[in-house]
Amino acid sequence: MESKMCILLCLIMVRFHLVCVLGGRVVSEAKEEAATPLTKPSPPEGNTTFIGGTTWCVALTSVPAVQLQTALNWACGPGSTDCSSLQPGGPCFEPNTLLSHASFAFNSYYQQNGNSDIACNFGGTAIITRKNPSYASCVYLSSEPPASSSSRTRRKSRNVGIGLLQYLEIGLLFM
Repeated sequence: MESKMCILLCLIMVRFHLVCVLGGRVVSEAKEEAATPLTKPSPPEGNTTFIGGTTWCVALTSVPAVQLQTALNWACGPGSTDCSSLQPGGPCFEPNTLLSHASFAFNSYYQQNGNSDIACNFGGTAIITRKNPSYASCVYLSSEPPASSSSRTRRKSRNVGIGLLQYLEIGLLFM
């Protein structure tokens, strides 16, 4: 019985140490994340290259016009992409080319559907790029770099570790 109490006390001290050491670090990280503004800056005009995960989806220049038109029709129809900016007088109507209109529609679909490779396929007529295709008043939506999962992983690991310690403590109490 004495050895069980000693082990129980050691487990409690380890748990206390984990809560103090890891808990403090997680709390400070959560404060840093909370201080980050939630506004989404609009991409600048021009052909700027971004580093750090920002991506767009654009039409391939080497694709036959028939395939490109079919993919554009799908994006603006069954794909439920908002193509109103491509209408005459819209900010992305000019240049009035199939390639330009398809690129805008493909990117809009890509951004609205999770920025995954499959959301930028369109039957092989599109490609993901890190070059901002925005121009003049036509601003393409952009992806956000994925949020760091390291703090979530640490928090989850800490919770699993503490839960395991509690399980061991309870097990020792009833032995």
